[in-house]
Amino acid sequence: MTATAEYGTATAEYATAKIAVWWDMKDCPIPGGYDAGQVRPSLEGAFKERGYSGPVSITAYGEQTQTPGHILQGLLSTGISVAHTRSESVHYMMYRDMVEWRGQNPPPATMMIISNKVRGVFDWDLLRLQQRTPYNLFLAYSVVPKVSILLSTSEEWCWKSLLKLSGPHVAVQGAKLYCNSCNFDTQSLKKFKKHIWSYEHVREEIINPTYDKVVCVTEEWGKNYKATPEFATAKIQVWWDMTSCPLPEGYDARRVRPSLEAAFKELGYSGPVSITAYGDHNHTPLQALSSTGVHALHCVPDLPDMASVVEKWHYDNPPRNATIMMVISDHVDWISHYLVELLQENNYKLFLAYSFRPSKTSFLLTSAEWLWESLLADFEQRRLVLHKCSSESGEPTATFNCSLCHFGTKSIDQFRKHLSTDKEHAKEEMRLPAVRKLNIKENRRSRVADFDRKGKRMK
Repeated sequence: MTATAEYGTATAEYATAKIAVWWDMKDCPIPGGYDAGQVRPSLEGAFKERGYSGPVSITAYGEQTQTPGHILQGLLSTGISVAHTRSESVHYMMYRDMVEWRGQNPPPATMMIISNKVRGVFDWDLLRLQQRTPYNLFLAYSVVPKVSILLSTSEEWCWKSLLKLSGPHVAVQGAKLYCNSCNFDTQSLKKFKKHIWSYEHVREEIINPTYDKVVCVTEEWGKNYKATPEFATAKIQVWWDMTSCPLPEGYDARRVRPSLEAAFKELGYSGPVSITAYGDHNHTPLQALSSTGVHALHCVPDLPDMASVVEKWHYDNPPRNATIMMVISDHVDWISHYLVELLQENNYKLFLAYSFRPSKTSFLLTSAEWLWESLLADFEQRRLVLHKCSSESGEPTATFNCSLCHFGTKSIDQFRKHLSTDKEHAKEEMRLPAVRKLNIKENRRSRVADFDRKGKRMK
């Protein structure tokens, strides 16, 4: 699966931390010939192989009127709680309990989901969660997903293969049998079966059916939050796509930096700001931008090179400390998969600006978002004093780079000459679009081959 961490042993902080397991019995039933008593020892054995020895809580969800009594007894006797709910409400109940558990158990802690519906039901919420909180995550499913999951996981298993790792059957006390429809629970299998077959229970499920739609609590995340102490003075790296978010007509390019810095300071961010504007710099006000320390990166029109820019920046700036990234573009979705990897695995925050609001909330978790023209207009309304030029403010002198030719200079005249008269540069501008299309095809083949290899390993 892409965007997953390298599989390995537990780190010290997670080795003895709590592990909560939510198991969808509809998607991943106990295979024929397997004993229900194998489930807990199989899971605990798999965890211990990877260095996790913390207490494990397991809850199995499903339409329990369809589950044989000997399976329910086997689960209950090994400390696995069983939740009854209508088949169509299984994912809603799993998610509700997951959110409640997260509220009571902050990291370090480990979560495991056993379901074929992680992608499409739980992944959006978990992606946003992982960008803010460092929970460990395990997954298991009976069918390998056809499309890769972006979640950062510590391990993934095929359900049937996982159960082969069984250890000794050990009785564990304390598990309960729940009826989510009626808020009923018991430790007696006899009472539980009597309840779910009772007239009162059937009536309750008909009159007050449980919800069946998962509404992600993390969808409310991503407002313009005030800076926390850790990030208040952190470095801010800005990548500005001038193709999709150009300067408004008549706007003074020298005011871009002070506009951004004023917006940051309103939220409590006062760290040093580095801005790189990429696009076709044959037609941009280079002198005005560079006078305030805005760096220029020339790219072929309609083929933004933001992914490679972000990747190089990450390579050159390992995340030893808190850092903030900002993307100004209408095409952030083009690199959203790469950005979510960085946010999951590093101590970064993300700001966004765009010329129009997206039609739906992204799985990228942001700490601030703005409309591009509104952000610049707010500066005009505040009537702030124009920011000092880069050399006066301590900002390094602006640089000019060409991503096509790996050409760089601090001279605006040399940069303009390179763009307008260099013959090799002209050849690159003609060649690169065709090469980029070929690379896209090759990357797709590589991803398919990688997915197939992992799929075979999971079988």
